[in-house]
Amino acid sequence: MTITRKDFFKKTCIAGACFCGFTSLGVHTTASETVVDQAQPDDKKLKFMQDWISTLLLQVDENAGDEECRKIMKPCAIAHYNYLEMDNVLAPYKGDIEKFNAFISGEWGWKVNYNKEKGIITADENKSYCVCPMVNKEKGVRSSILCFCSEGFAEKMFSTVVGHPVKARVVSSIHKGNDRCIYEIKM
Repeated sequence: MTITRKDFFKKTCIAGACFCGFTSLGVHTTASETVVDQAQPDDKKLKFMQDWISTLLLQVDENAGDEECRKIMKPCAIAHYNYLEMDNVLAPYKGDIEKFNAFISGEWGWKVNYNKEKGIITADENKSYCVCPMVNKEKGVRSSILCFCSEGFAEKMFSTVVGHPVKARVVSSIHKGNDRCIYEIKM
């Protein structure tokens, strides 16, 4: 039996395995099937995507070890980095880590401690909630594997500023039961 591309996507979405980008295809099914409509309000679309991603994250978290989760999640950071156009945001700070630290302290409210001799930055987001836009917070989803994505984001961000690869590690996290998200950046 041959299946068309349209039928594949339609059946995949109806089965609950719809991929985020395909929600905008506007696939209409028969009356007995679910309708995916690109005219849905943005809040409804966002809630659907957050629910889908939350479920995926919980399943990965429950079925894989930390290192597997890190390998899966860390590269996801580049999508958020690119979406926020961070290269443009960081351009004025390239080569000047102290100016960047002052920026994230002043503009983002972070608490930053830079030990120049050891080449280590401790960056505290200084918020009592997770800032990640990917999870439906109303459902109370807490998936610590999101922290691996945050590690990737911090690595990319600080590497861009200093001009060479750095290593980031989440040392405290809302999703791990701590009161704030704190990163250690090794230059």
